[in-house]
Formats: sequence, structure tokens, C-alpha cells
Amino acid sequence: MRPGLNGQLFKIIKFKTMNDKKDAQGNLLNDDLRLTKVGNFVRKTSLDEIPQLINVLKGDMSLIGPRPLLPEYLPLYNNEQKKRHNVKPGITGWAQVNGRNAISWQQKFEYDIWYVQHLSFKLDVKISIKTFQKVIKSEGIYASSTIVMNRFKGNN
Repeated sequence: MRPGLNGQLFKIIKFKTMNDKKDAQGNLLNDDLRLTKVGNFVRKTSLDEIPQLINVLKGDMSLIGPRPLLPEYLPLYNNEQKKRHNVKPGITGWAQVNGRNAISWQQKFEYDIWYVQHLSFKLDVKISIKTFQKVIKSEGIYASSTIVMNRFKGNN
């Protein structure tokens, strides 16, 4: 489940790229420890985004927009960050072409809000072109120190 337009939850369609391994207390291990070799390849090539075209056809998502994040993040957003839900989430977006997982949560939200405030067909075309270039080069897929992006913990 992911929050979409106006924070309404929808079921996102994705390839599973991580296993469900847990620690001794029954908690899921960190994402970078659960990412499979096949999952790593699927993410690196952005193939995990292809099933989301069904979400676009269903009307839950757009091709371009802020990436849908986890529903547990909703109560952690400040009023400015909530604006990312003023548009449908996208398969790719301004934050993805400007760093993807290699940027901080703060920067990611700033890019998402900037996109919402400057929404235009011309901007969507620019994002589409930059997305294609990023996928070909495999840029920004991973945060610099880890395989996957750290979880958002709010604005503390």
C-alpha cells in the first residue's frame, strides 16, 4: 500500500526485490541485508518500476510525479512535505532525476514540493528525458553509503 493523491492509499504493483529475513527478535533485517542479487539487478536496471504502468492505467499514479512513499511516513510529514500529495504520485519525478536515492530526505522533499509548485507539460518532458538518461547510466540508484535509502524518520 502507498499513499497517492490527497494521501489516499492504493495498492502499488511492484516486483519483489527483497526477502523477508528477520533477526532473532522477529524484526525485519535492514533493507540492504534483505536485497537479493536478482533484486539488485532489477533495481539497478529500473525494471522494478515497469509493473507500476498498471497503476498508471488504473489512475492511481501518473508517469511523472513524486514517488509514492510508505504509508507509515504520512504522520511524520510537516505541512510543507504533505504538499507532495497534491498531485498523483509518479513512476519517476523531479527528485529521481536530481539524485534519486543519493540525496537526503530533506532534498528529496524539496524537489517534490518544487515539482508540485511548477507542474507543467514542459517540465514533465524534461523529467522524462532525464529519466531515460539516468536509467541508461544507472545513476543515483543507491545512497552513497548503503544499497538502499535509509528510512524516513521525520524532521527531528
